[in-house]
Amino acid sequence: MLQPKKTKYRKQFKGRIKGKATKGHTVVYGDFGLASECKAKITSRQIEAARIAINRYLKRGGDVTIRIFPHKPITKRAAEVRMGKGKGPLEGYVAPVKERTMLFEIGGVSEADAREAFRRASHKLPIKTKIVVKTAQVQSSVEGK
Repeated sequence: MLQPKKTKYRKQFKGRIKGKATKGHTVVYGDFGLASECKAKITSRQIEAARIAINRYLKRGGDVTIRIFPHKPITKRAAEVRMGKGKGPLEGYVAPVKERTMLFEIGGVSEADAREAFRRASHKLPIKTKIVVKTAQVQSSVEGK
């Protein structure tokens, strides 16, 4: 499963996920992408389960790119423990995801295969997702005076 090799501090504040994604919200590496439609914290287990679902359907054909990484540590206290006595031990890592964030990308396969692979992957994730197709970016040149 994905997790950072080294962190400066073992535990972090909870924080809040605010706004829509301004970075990492376009298809860059592949032809099709799976984008989030809401904010959430996606665990490394969920990312791994979605990745396996995509690879199993594509039978290792095409290029799959994971665009999110679980870098935020999450702590949890044991059940039925009284209040106080500090923060609990580390439970795992999550990727905080904003709206419109690109989660996965696929290249080198047909659109029907990509859609089915993403449909299977979206069942493994705790958020609503949508499939994005890469558009041909038209660059217009502006002539200076």
